[in-house]
Amino acid sequence: MASPSTTARLAAISPSTSVLELPGVKDMIALRLDRLGITTVRDLLFHMPRRYEDTRVLTPVAQLRAGEVQTSQVVIRNVTVHRSHVKKIWLVEASLVDGRDVVGAVWFNQRFLMNQLRSGMEVLVSGKVETSRTGLTFRNPTFERVGSEQRHVGRLAPVYPETEKLSSARLRSLIEPLLPLADSLPDRLPSEVRSAEHLMGIGTALRQVHFPDDEQSRARAHERIAFEELFLLQLAAQRARRRRLSSAGVAIPYDVEVARAFAGSLPFQLTEGQRVAAHQVLTDMAGSGSMNRLLQGDVGSGKTVVAAMAALMAHRAGFQVAVMAPTEILARQHQATLTQMLAAHDLAPRLLVGSTPARARREIVEAMANGRESLLVGTHALIEDDVVFSDLGLVVVDEQHRFGVAQRQRLRRKGALMPNFLAMTATPIPRSLSLTVYGDVNISELREMPPGRHPVATRVVPPYQRDEAYAFIREQIGAGRQAFVICPLIEENDKLGVRSATAEHERLRDDVFPDLRVELLHGRMPSREKEERMGRFARGDADLLVATSVIEVGVDVPNATILVIEGAERFGLAQLHQFRGRVGRDRHRSYCILFQSSIDDEGSQRLETVAATHSGFDLAEADLRLRGAGDVAGLRQHGLPEMLAADLLDVAMLQRARAAAEAWLDHDPELTSYAPLHEAMTGYRAVFDLD
Repeated sequence: MASPSTTARLAAISPSTSVLELPGVKDMIALRLDRLGITTVRDLLFHMPRRYEDTRVLTPVAQLRAGEVQTSQVVIRNVTVHRSHVKKIWLVEASLVDGRDVVGAVWFNQRFLMNQLRSGMEVLVSGKVETSRTGLTFRNPTFERVGSEQRHVGRLAPVYPETEKLSSARLRSLIEPLLPLADSLPDRLPSEVRSAEHLMGIGTALRQVHFPDDEQSRARAHERIAFEELFLLQLAAQRARRRRLSSAGVAIPYDVEVARAFAGSLPFQLTEGQRVAAHQVLTDMAGSGSMNRLLQGDVGSGKTVVAAMAALMAHRAGFQVAVMAPTEILARQHQATLTQMLAAHDLAPRLLVGSTPARARREIVEAMANGRESLLVGTHALIEDDVVFSDLGLVVVDEQHRFGVAQRQRLRRKGALMPNFLAMTATPIPRSLSLTVYGDVNISELREMPPGRHPVATRVVPPYQRDEAYAFIREQIGAGRQAFVICPLIEENDKLGVRSATAEHERLRDDVFPDLRVELLHGRMPSREKEERMGRFARGDADLLVATSVIEVGVDVPNATILVIEGAERFGLAQLHQFRGRVGRDRHRSYCILFQSSIDDEGSQRLETVAATHSGFDLAEADLRLRGAGDVAGLRQHGLPEMLAADLLDVAMLQRARAAAEAWLDHDPELTSYAPLHEAMTGYRAVFDLD
């Protein structure tokens, strides 16, 4: 129970109060808190522990064992401080007694503890016990004075995400006095939902998650907070879905003969996956409410063919189509591919990018506005204000995670009615995420590769085997092949220790392959220069192309059969897999060489996972397991609030939350009956169309 003085201080504080107004929080501490994303009292209350130290079991000094972490209740007999003989560091040493039994304690370089440790003080001490020349000794233990309520030792003590000079002990001291305020927080879960799901209120949950009475209370508190996060996410997704399906959208009739004619005109047979995906897309476009579908498949799985069929269907029905790609290189490639596929059907795509000359741009913009042209491919240039469509029926966005939410929505709102929306990605979404981040999206998957595509042989190369790898690359280039070399940075950064593209280009050109033609490509080059250099490589006028991640999506050079990735441990698994899709596009065997710039167990495990896994879908799941749900690409890059407690791999809780959200929407479709819930939706408007 809070003391009268604490109650008086809390009366002047609210959840929105800045941490700078809290007692004892000076500018420096506020700056450290800000590094953790904490600026207000509410942020502190929702700073979730990542684990707990359980020091509740007390071991009498007589029963302490060397080599184990243990906790004892002792009285300090005496404390001394002196410098060590060899390393000259300060040692604070204490003699601790429990009845007649004595144990030592030593702290390194913490001279300030002399002001905290007093003879005769009764403390709980917890840490690893080791054997020293004087007997058993606690080494660098945590301690706390024995009192009516323990905060740090002798309980389940929370261990938080920390930053330099801001420990969990300091965070506990900041958070614990604020916990009475948790009861003043509006509970975003309606009482009906809490009752049906047997969940505690938010005030109780926050008190128990920070300072739990026992393990069961901790687990229930964590469940309560996690369920709320998933419930809000599901509520936003399902509300957006219901609104979309009930709103007027562009309906494009499914003409089976058009689909058959298109498939028959291709120089290859569609895979079963492409046929199924195309049928799903065309069925959606013909339905009520506009389509919102994600087509995912590995690089080279044939997503563009599905988009081309959808574009032709929209064109034949009298509608226009916009295709947006994240880079000029990829936009030009899409235009070339769509031209090949649609030429036989009298549909020619126009191209609008940042480098389009002013005169050509005016002509294209006018042609789209008056309906003379049906298909426009481009980059961000498509969402500029003067680009207007007379009758937009289908929007295709490639690698949609590379665009901001607002950019995607601006393109969709270029039509009088809501156009059909098809997103394509070569970064497959883990199945568990498809229930959350993509709750308002139907998903099509291309899991099989078209005939002629072969798995890429992938090998992790430690620093000491680099010369062997270079000899292999030279041998392959001698046989007529080409190689990509990808680096994570543009300029040298010694602190990170990764080879930048510029430095690597010079090293390969001057030292490793002086007799070969080595080209450089990076994102800071002007568009025209990038195209010229890419063109030289594509024509075979260069043997190696050193690049930054600018070639992550879209670059197609079938004769390039070797992919070298420098500092491979710096990239995510999904990104490495996308890079790997740049090769393996020809009849020749292709290879991916993952150069490690440093060796550590975690980095090696991730790279070996890439080497052993050829499916992007399997890698996406592995990436989620290795990195954890808190670092999932899906959330932050889609503008969603960060998950504090929810585990996106917990499919059972996801399904519970989805069912609860559906039930609440049946009862309150406009989300107006419970104000805290309505306000909570604000954080999801950047992602879902809720209004």
